[in-house]
Amino acid sequence: MIEPNPYKSLFAASAQNKRRAAAEKRFHRLGLAAIFVGLSMLAILMTTIVTKGSGAFQQSFITLDVALLEAKLDKKGTRDLDNLKKVTTFGYAPLIKVAFEQVVVARGIETDLTSKDMAAIVSKSAAAQMRDCVLNDPGLIGTTAEFKFLANSWIDGYLKGRVTRETIANNKNVSIAQLDFADQLIELGIIGKSFNIQFILGADASDQRPEDAGIGVAIIGSFAMMCVVLLLALPIGVASSIYLEEFAPKNRLTDFIEVNIANLAAVPSIVFGILGLAIFINTMHLPQSAPVVGGLVLTLMTLPTLIISTRAALKAVPPSIRSAALGVGASKMQSTFHHVLPLAAPGILTGTILGLAQALGETAPLLLIGMIGYVATNMPETVSQGLLSPNSAMPAQIYEWAKRADPAFYERAWGGIIILLIFLVTMNLIAVTLRRRFEQRW
Repeated sequence: MIEPNPYKSLFAASAQNKRRAAAEKRFHRLGLAAIFVGLSMLAILMTTIVTKGSGAFQQSFITLDVALLEAKLDKKGTRDLDNLKKVTTFGYAPLIKVAFEQVVVARGIETDLTSKDMAAIVSKSAAAQMRDCVLNDPGLIGTTAEFKFLANSWIDGYLKGRVTRETIANNKNVSIAQLDFADQLIELGIIGKSFNIQFILGADASDQRPEDAGIGVAIIGSFAMMCVVLLLALPIGVASSIYLEEFAPKNRLTDFIEVNIANLAAVPSIVFGILGLAIFINTMHLPQSAPVVGGLVLTLMTLPTLIISTRAALKAVPPSIRSAALGVGASKMQSTFHHVLPLAAPGILTGTILGLAQALGETAPLLLIGMIGYVATNMPETVSQGLLSPNSAMPAQIYEWAKRADPAFYERAWGGIIILLIFLVTMNLIAVTLRRRFEQRW
């Protein structure tokens, strides 16, 4: 009789191996589920941002032929610019009412609205737009000129589906009769939507003119701050990192410095805002809400992160590179700057750009130095104005729009988020490109 083999075959899975394989499969499924959930959340986020913010890049316009009456705009008939400037926007507003009356008669529009109520569907910036055109070209006086006015935020919201007849039942800003009037103008092609370049290039507007608000000046403010951060944080951060990593002796003092740099990288950004308020504004008396102050505050916030990333890039260079350079007669400084630093450059550039991207999206420090409360309405004309004149920044402008009452500002806040994300994605793509372009193998 043959006795059974007491040893198991190598091809037969033991109970322990089966449990291990089952655990690996569960972990694999868990990882896939986590990736799926993460991608789903990202898709929901991007869909929400694009859906709610895309409307800001389109705006409703009303095209009208306006008679620029000489009796209203230049009673003396001299076309003297000083006299023309004396006519305020109140002198131009009646011309818009007359233009609507002429459209109603010429096109056979049926409405019970008064000329004042008809003109109310136009943005309050329309009169100023006409005045600027006349001052730039006084020859328009006495003629009939075509103007493309912004529709007010409620009519614009009606065309975009943000405003409905049901939601304005108790709304004092727009009436059902005005929506009926707008429907007839839409059929006649007088009201229509087109790309709103002023949202990208324009300035912020008051609460009375949300349809006229743009983020262009805030983009300039953010760009000015990023220039200050780049010019200060890069040389200071890189120099500090090189000294700490390559030249500084290893003692308690350097250990203390390294620990505090790591701690500063974890400090909430609003703390740097308080520090900037105390030092740069209250002590040094720099102009409040100025991009140079915002840049200095963001420099303080970015430096710890930049130093840590730069030191990590320097550590990644193999010690053999240093030894080989020293072995052929190079000094410590020559070894660092001629061999180690070029090899670490991709990591340093990547860390710098990521630090700038982080600073670009910060809002809390700007709140403390006053860049939230300031409404920037004019483009800076010089570099000094861009740095020292009060301005806003993209995150601050988005925050300001989000807290205003008119739904049109809320739409613009989402549109501003789209522009901010485009900037951040672009900076991250530049970081990846630089790393791949300058990365060297050893």
